[in-house]
Amino acid sequence: MSVVALAGGTGGAKLAHGLQAAVAPGDLTVVVNTGDDTERHGLLVMPDHDAVMYMLAGRFDDERGWGLAGETWAVMDGLAEYGEADWFRLGDRDFATHIARTGRLHEGLDLTSVVRSLQAALGIATPILPMADMPVRTEVRVDEGWLDFQEYFVHRRQGPEVREVRFTGDLTPTSAVADALAAAEVIVIGPSNPIVSIGPILAGPIRGLVAARAVAGIPVVAVSPIVGGAALKGPADRMLLSLGHESSALGVARIYRGVATAFVLDAVDAALEPDIAALGFRTLVTDTVMANHPGRARLARSVLDFAAGTDRIGAL
Repeated sequence: MSVVALAGGTGGAKLAHGLQAAVAPGDLTVVVNTGDDTERHGLLVMPDHDAVMYMLAGRFDDERGWGLAGETWAVMDGLAEYGEADWFRLGDRDFATHIARTGRLHEGLDLTSVVRSLQAALGIATPILPMADMPVRTEVRVDEGWLDFQEYFVHRRQGPEVREVRFTGDLTPTSAVADALAAAEVIVIGPSNPIVSIGPILAGPIRGLVAARAVAGIPVVAVSPIVGGAALKGPADRMLLSLGHESSALGVARIYRGVATAFVLDAVDAALEPDIAALGFRTLVTDTVMANHPGRARLARSVLDFAAGTDRIGAL
């Protein structure tokens, strides 16, 4: 089957890795959040795209939880000697990714073409598509005012309470994204932060494209990133609460009502299943924690098997 996964953050990247192992080559496309993108040292850095790219290439540093395995830090240390800000750590081989990407953009290529060329160089058969070619940036409002997402997420270590989130820039999807969604037989919304990882993807026209596929009978399966009321990584639980949502699988399901047709929640949260089903979702209760590579493949197979039995839901 043709599968499109919407991904951002480590959870989305892990599930994308599992899906790549579970489907035939060429049957998976990953659409990634670009709202986290930033400019560092004159280079375009794409954290969510690169997490997926490194994961699918088998190069992701699972122990550290970001970046490339076996990384070195000579350039970053050298920049710090010159007094450059070093709170956003980039490894040497990671720098190579950003240098190559930025150089090709300066040659006049569009973002999708550039990142696809990087993926091809790493031998990745799965297309990883940015949600838009034009720049999009996520900003969060805290008590002292608006912050760039990476300032909040990395420099401030997600400490301030988030009062509001906004996305700036052109959210128009590329033709590659629109074509992938039009051909999809299954759409999977990864276990990513629904506010700042999946939120930017669904903030623009892509939401309507996904909802239209759901109305047409294509299963759209969302996987909860909240287990037992908490995020496995990152600030999703605290962000949900500060923005007026419930930090639970049910709270996430409410956010995806109107775009997803099916919902996957962890066995720890089985008691919430009736309330989630009452929203109009078909539900699957399973182990959603991807502690290792086999865990990623297991969850991916469970999601796809579940999707194969998902019928159109009339709750949209």
